[in-house]
Amino acid sequence: MSKTKSPFLVVNPKSYLYGKESLSLAKEADQVAKDTGLPIIFTCPYADVRLIRENTENIIVCVQSMDPLTPGRGMGHVLPESLKEAGADAVFLNHAENPKTLSDLYKCILRAAELNMTSIVCADSITEARAVACMNPDIVLAEPTDLIGTGHVADDSYTIETIQEVRKVNPDVQIMVASGVSTADDCYNVIRLGADGTGGTSGILNAPSPAERIREMAEAIVRAKEDIS
Repeated sequence: MSKTKSPFLVVNPKSYLYGKESLSLAKEADQVAKDTGLPIIFTCPYADVRLIRENTENIIVCVQSMDPLTPGRGMGHVLPESLKEAGADAVFLNHAENPKTLSDLYKCILRAAELNMTSIVCADSITEARAVACMNPDIVLAEPTDLIGTGHVADDSYTIETIQEVRKVNPDVQIMVASGVSTADDCYNVIRLGADGTGGTSGILNAPSPAERIREMAEAIVRAKEDIS
């Protein structure tokens, strides 16, 4: 199952950052991962994968999506093998901003497993999270779409129920809760409630210092893990 140790933090700049800016934040996240020992998954545009992988040592480099093809025909699609060879360790799938059909999603999960890439699959409801868990990804990201980017975190009952329901379907899959998470306290609470990981986009990028916000979040996750151990 998952190749990522729990708990973990996902830093997801989406397409707000690219090139030098993406690399700069990746290096900051890399240092935090080294200092705290916390696994940090850093997402980046396809074209930045090799740049970031060759200039960092500790982060888990993650791409924003991929297509379920194999080498050969497939002009214009994103070949999983090319991402893996460039240095991608993980892949996001089925994000609200780039959803997949059920068939393609399952094929992508299988392709990720074949290439030893961690699959992080998004679900926008508890029902969808249960369905996704049946496909046996490494990580289910349960996030109500209407909370993404709002700074409003799903209430505790949603997090607790999601974890319970997904565990019934697949006790081995890891569960990430993230939509609306924007502060260190948010991260602490999500991990305290039993999630394996959390992360953010706007909460990090809109902070006075994105690098410091990553550090605060990572340290809060480490504290939460220690407090519930």
